[in-house]
Amino acid sequence: MREVRLGDVIDDYCVKCKRIMNHSVVSLMNGEPAKVRCRTCHNDHDYRHEQAPPPKSDLRKQALFDAVLSKVDPAPAEDKSEKSKVKSQKARAKAKK
Repeated sequence: MREVRLGDVIDDYCVKCKRIMNHSVVSLMNGEPAKVRCRTCHNDHDYRHEQAPPPKSDLRKQALFDAVLSKVDPAPAEDKSEKSKVKSQKARAKAKK
């Protein structure tokens, strides 16, 4: 593979378009693209190596869900399930008679 030069067209994830698009190399650092410009929306951003950033909303939702689960006491849920088992066993016994 040849060395990347200024103005070359490469694929990268565009943060504005939110998809992998064609980009022009705007800046180089140590022979690798540092900044690129989307050829569709003309937005300049750091070169992301064709990887989308992780979704932030899912991380927040997961953290909130974990916080709620850590506060929940699992003992009452087990008691309810045992009571429902006893009720179902009694119902089966009545159905057999």
